[in-house]
Amino acid sequence: EVQLVESGGGLVQAGGSLRLSCAASGFTFDDYRIGWFRQAPGKGREGVGCISSSTGSAWYADSVKGRFTISSDNAKNTVYLQMNSLKPDDTAVYYCAADPDLGFCGLGAYEYWGQGTQVTVSS
Repeated sequence: EVQLVESGGGLVQAGGSLRLSCAASGFTFDDYRIGWFRQAPGKGREGVGCISSSTGSAWYADSVKGRFTISSDNAKNTVYLQMNSLKPDDTAVYYCAADPDLGFCGLGAYEYWGQGTQVTVSS
């Protein structure tokens, strides 16, 4: 059974950093792309970025480009979201998701989802 578990969320001051982890199990990691999404209170789900586990290619939303970095450790079946220069607008529940890997990543139609981890950035 496919399982994705996020961790690393918490409370941080504006300008600070956090690293989120997404631990995957139940599927062949190299055959999937991993996406990061977030949902702020009262708002819809927003794509943050994604990475192809097979090629390492990544894509980032304009709102986080230059501040967030996605990396993967295939030996540990884990994907990381390094978040720097955090802003209050980054406050949200962050989710990771998995979908079959086409050799590149995108943010549409992910099949499997984690439960999310809360990130709160104080002003």
